[in-house]
Amino acid sequence: MSILKNYIDGRWSESVSKDSIPVYNPATQEVLAHVPSGPDTTKDVDRAAKAAQKAYKEWSKVPVMKRVQVLYHLKTLLEDNREALAEIITKEAGKTRAESLGEIQRAIENVEVACGTPMLMAGDIIEDIATGIDEMMIRQPLGVSACITPFNFPGMIVFWFLPYAIATGNAFIVKPSEKVPMTMMKIFELLDQLDLPAGLVSLVHGGKESVDALLEHPIVKGISFVGSTPVARYIYSKGTANGKRVQAQGGAKNPVVVLPDADIEMSSKIIADSVYGCAGQRCLAASTIITVGDDKGVIKDALYETVKTRTTGYGLEDVDMGPVITAESKNRIEGLIQKGVDEGATPLLDGRNTKISGYEKGNFLTPTILENVALDKELIKTEIFGPVMSLVHMKNIEEALQFVNNGSYGNMACLFTTSGANARKFRNEADAGNIGINIGVAAPMAQFPFSGWKDSFFGDLHGQGKHAIEFFTQTKVVIERWPNIWSRKF
Repeated sequence: MSILKNYIDGRWSESVSKDSIPVYNPATQEVLAHVPSGPDTTKDVDRAAKAAQKAYKEWSKVPVMKRVQVLYHLKTLLEDNREALAEIITKEAGKTRAESLGEIQRAIENVEVACGTPMLMAGDIIEDIATGIDEMMIRQPLGVSACITPFNFPGMIVFWFLPYAIATGNAFIVKPSEKVPMTMMKIFELLDQLDLPAGLVSLVHGGKESVDALLEHPIVKGISFVGSTPVARYIYSKGTANGKRVQAQGGAKNPVVVLPDADIEMSSKIIADSVYGCAGQRCLAASTIITVGDDKGVIKDALYETVKTRTTGYGLEDVDMGPVITAESKNRIEGLIQKGVDEGATPLLDGRNTKISGYEKGNFLTPTILENVALDKELIKTEIFGPVMSLVHMKNIEEALQFVNNGSYGNMACLFTTSGANARKFRNEADAGNIGINIGVAAPMAQFPFSGWKDSFFGDLHGQGKHAIEFFTQTKVVIERWPNIWSRKF
C-alpha cells in the first residue's frame, strides 16, 4: 500500500520521508493507508512554507471581493461531495454516517460565513481628527499561517480557520492528525479545483516532528490548533516563544446541571445525545451530570431508560454510536471506568468488554453510566473522551455552580430548567466559554467564535466568525494630512 502524498506548491508530491505509519478503520482494523512520519517530514514543512510565502505575496494583493469568489466555488464542491466525504470520515474516524454528514454541514457553514469577509474585515476611518488630518484603521493579512487538526473532526475543524485565512489574504498550511489523514486528502482534491495561486494552500503529513517544524519555521506567522490540553499548552508556549500568533483549543470536562423543574423526557434525550454522540470523542461532550434537589432518581431513571436503547456498531450501518478511535483509547477509557469503580462508583450501565458481531476487532464500547462518583477522584477531573456518563448530586444551584466554577476546564457548561431566573443566573455566573440552556451541545454557529476558558483555551482569539477574521489579519493605523492642492497656483 502506497504512502499518502503531500500537496505542496499546487501539486501532489511524495514526502521526503520514507517512514510511515498505518491508518486504521477503528471498526474493522482494516489498514486504509500509510501516512508519512519521522524526522524527515520537517523538510516537507520547509518546502510548503517557502511555496506558501511566494503565493502569499501574490494573493495578498488580490482584492478581497475577488478572493471570496473561490469560497463560493468551494461551498458548491463541498455540497456536491458531502456523501463521499462523510463516508471517508466514518471509515477512518468511526463516526456514524449521520454524524459525519453533520460535520460536513458545519464545515460548509463556515465557508458561508467567510464569504462575508469583505464586510467582516472592513476598517474604520475618522475624517478631520484635527484640521485637515484624517485617521483610519485598516486590516492587512498576517502572512503564512498553519493549522494542526485533531482526529475527532477530520472534516470540520480545518474550516474554523482555512476559509477565513485565505479570504483575508493569507496562505495556509494544514497538518492533519496522522490517525485520520484521508478526509483531508479528499478536501485537498477539492481545493485543487479552485483558482488559487500554486502554494497558497498546502497539506503536509507527519507527527510531532512536523508540528515542531511549523512552530519553529520563521515564515509561519500564525498557528491554529485543536486537541488535548497538554498539547494545546505546548503549542501555545512554543509557538508564542517563537513570536507567532497562536490560538490553541484544549480539552474539556463539561458539566450539565439538571434542576428539578426540567422537562425530564426532553432533557434525558438531549443529554444522552451529548454524552454519547461521536462516542464521547468531542470537546463539547457532556461528561458530568449533576442532579439537583430532592428528586435525583427521576432524571437518573429517565437517563437509564434512554441510554440503554442506544445501539453501537459500524457507522456505515444503522447504529447510534460507533467505535472509539484506537485500541489504546479503548483501553484507557476502560481503565478509567475501572478506577472509578474501585473508588466507589456504581455502574448502572457498563460498556466495557464490548464485542460487536461481525466487527470483533473493532474499538467498541457501549454507553456507560456511573453513579455515586466521588467529586475528588480522577474520574471527575479527567477528560475521558469516551462514552461515559458520571452522575453526581448536589443540594441546590449554588452548590452546582460552585462545582462548575472550581473545575480546571472551561469549554462548556449546560443547564436544564424551565426557570428563566435560574437560566439567567447560570449563564451569567458559570465560568465557561460556551453555555447551553436546555441544550446538550452548545456548539456555536459559524458566525460566533468557538469560545473556551481556563485550561480549555490558550490565546486571545478563537476560531470561527469575526474572531477568525481578527486572528488572520493585523491592524494598521494610518494618519494622513494632505495640503489643499486646489488652492495652489499652477
